[in-house]
Amino acid sequence: MARPDLSSAVLSVVIPVHNEVESVPVLWRELREVLVRLERRAEVVFVDDGSTDGSDKAIRDIVTSDPRARSVRLRTRSGLTAAFHAGYAAATGDVIVTLDGDLQSDPRDIPALLAELSHADAAIGWRRRRHDTMSKRLASRIANAVRRRVLGDSFRDSACSLRAMRRPCLAALPPYDGMHRFVPGLLTMNGFVVVEVPVTHRPRRHGRSKFGIVDRGVRASIDMLVVRWMRARRLRHEIEE
Repeated sequence: MARPDLSSAVLSVVIPVHNEVESVPVLWRELREVLVRLERRAEVVFVDDGSTDGSDKAIRDIVTSDPRARSVRLRTRSGLTAAFHAGYAAATGDVIVTLDGDLQSDPRDIPALLAELSHADAAIGWRRRRHDTMSKRLASRIANAVRRRVLGDSFRDSACSLRAMRRPCLAALPPYDGMHRFVPGLLTMNGFVVVEVPVTHRPRRHGRSKFGIVDRGVRASIDMLVVRWMRARRLRHEIEE
């Protein structure tokens, strides 16, 4: 099926933030340089997930200085899935790009993701070389292997937040906690074409990781079974007339 040309489409960049006051200004400078090179209309939606370290002020400073920047603030910390969905609801673009606010995602990878949308509905980052602790890398490797086995998909890095999607893809992402880890599988389950793109993963410069290995592993396992149930119970029918 032919896909509409998106070379001049409006771009929405959604960035969840929780206690990243030192990272936000640096990320904004990097992102501005990328947006200039893209030469297309763009907006950047920062979603403050109940930060307590002054990240909200850092975001407000950006919003007041540049009309492309907008902000959404969640009253209390609600989690990454909720932050993404709040950003999706606020975004107005035909193409949605997401990335983390902790500087481990490199905005310079965005053009490569967008280029893949000429023949796909979504482009998902693959962090081929992870700059995390050994325990976190091992946990991620195990989690991805188990997910591929249980869900039967071939994605190597399902939880990477650096993604580019055509707007219709948003309808396939259910508003339930934990679903941000399974975006590629959820999209393919709903008939969208998804490709993986190698992206840079940088060492954390400021702050600390917001996720614990054990608690995240338990929750992810439960969520994975939910996705498997959804896949098994999905309606399948063809209209003859």
